[in-house]
Amino acid sequence: MKPEEPMTMRVEAYLRFRRAFGYALRIEGQQLLNFARYAENAGHSGPLTGELMLRWVRLPSQVSRVYHAKRLELLNGFARYCRIFDPLTELPPKGIFGSAHKRRTPFIYSDKQLAQLVSFAPDGGFDSSTCPTIFGLLACTGMRIAEALRLEVGDVDLRDGIIKIRESKCRRLRLVPLHKTAKKALRTYAQARDLHFPQARFFFVSRKGEARSSFTVRQAFRKRIADLGWTEGARRPRLHDLRHTFACRVLQQWSQRAEGVEDRLDWLARYLGHERLEHTYWYLSAVPGLFAKVVANFSCPDLP
Repeated sequence: MKPEEPMTMRVEAYLRFRRAFGYALRIEGQQLLNFARYAENAGHSGPLTGELMLRWVRLPSQVSRVYHAKRLELLNGFARYCRIFDPLTELPPKGIFGSAHKRRTPFIYSDKQLAQLVSFAPDGGFDSSTCPTIFGLLACTGMRIAEALRLEVGDVDLRDGIIKIRESKCRRLRLVPLHKTAKKALRTYAQARDLHFPQARFFFVSRKGEARSSFTVRQAFRKRIADLGWTEGARRPRLHDLRHTFACRVLQQWSQRAEGVEDRLDWLARYLGHERLEHTYWYLSAVPGLFAKVVANFSCPDLP
């Protein structure tokens, strides 16, 4: 890579380098290419500069500082890569927008709320059952929505109750066992799907038999929580909170053990497909009651 090359070529080289290590970088790649086009439209040439990066980072003004911090962090990795080939490359200033990883307090669904979310009219037709079935799968497995929508028919073994997730983060393959109630619900959906689309490739399909899009699922989720009256107040439930609810419930059950949860955190990390164990440790502080038990386990009664 040379400093006189167009920014788009530099970004594409960086993405090829990162993806060779298994990183998918779907959204991040789109953002970096957006930055490259911005730089080229601005007539920039030569080494990457901090001033150019900050101008792009600040472009959307009506957003949170965390959003700006994430954009800056994204460019920092790209700039470090460019510096290998061009020592005149500048690195963006650290911490100017604060932390890029501030986590929002999760909305933990109750049993009643989960039952309401996954219910659907039995006479509403095949398509009306698709999104509730997806919601139920996310709630009982902690899968990411993108992972669920990429599932192909052959990835879901309803005989042995095993889901194969081939396109997780960093493209790692993992197996997710299913509870018998989840197998029953998925089998009911699959039988209805096969009546309409016997040659379907994807497990969850649209009205045309194609892969269900994330947009339509999120749209259905927003409509569902609005119909249920859950949009009032400062903390609105999100689709991703189904994953948070699953993780917190597992940890709450394990916390009843005499040994606590610490010896099983790596189990949950692997099950959820976390890249780093600290992502799983975060759940220990997500629920006040769970956090109190963890603190008690680490407390020393001999100290004043």
